[in-house]
Amino acid sequence: MRKPIGKVTEAEEEVVVLKVAPPLSPEMKITVEGGLEKADGSGGGEEELFVPPLNFAMVDNGIFRSGFPDASNLSFLRTLRLRSIIYLCPEPYPEANEEFLKSNRIKLFQFGIEGCKEPFVNIPEDTIREALKVLLDTRNHPVLIHCKRGKHRTGCLVGCLRKLQRWCLSSVFDEYQRFAAAKARVSDQRFMEKFDVSSLKHLSTSFSCSKR
Repeated sequence: MRKPIGKVTEAEEEVVVLKVAPPLSPEMKITVEGGLEKADGSGGGEEELFVPPLNFAMVDNGIFRSGFPDASNLSFLRTLRLRSIIYLCPEPYPEANEEFLKSNRIKLFQFGIEGCKEPFVNIPEDTIREALKVLLDTRNHPVLIHCKRGKHRTGCLVGCLRKLQRWCLSSVFDEYQRFAAAKARVSDQRFMEKFDVSSLKHLSTSFSCSKR
């Protein structure tokens, strides 16, 4: 025989109310304090939630990766307290981004790699090697690596770092494919597979969480 369902107490009603949140309408946005504010700025007046760049992720202690940061991402980048940015595109850095770097004393290291599509992809090994030297120097940390989408050029540099950290190739490729998704390139993976890290093994990776 089924037991009768008891009445819901006021405390239980309160729990239900706290757990169920209404969906956000298009004219609303989330704020830092978790409140809601209308797109026109009314209704709360709290600060906006920080917005990370496309494909943003932590690579290791003091190392981050992403796509190209735009104006909406700069407040988020400020929270990282970056010392440097490794920029892997040949195009000049936008003026607004340069001003951000100056005002926050962030050093820009530009390694211009052309963003070609297969079968014309050419990742210059010497450029990646020089970028790795900057990346491994803890005096440049915290550091953000980015290209345009945070997929191919950034993925190759991170993949070569992983080889230096003695990751197996299957794990290197898994990480690359997680960011490149349907845009993954066989040529990029071939480059990472053949990249020789022997000349960089004298450089320290003591910052790595794998060493802790």
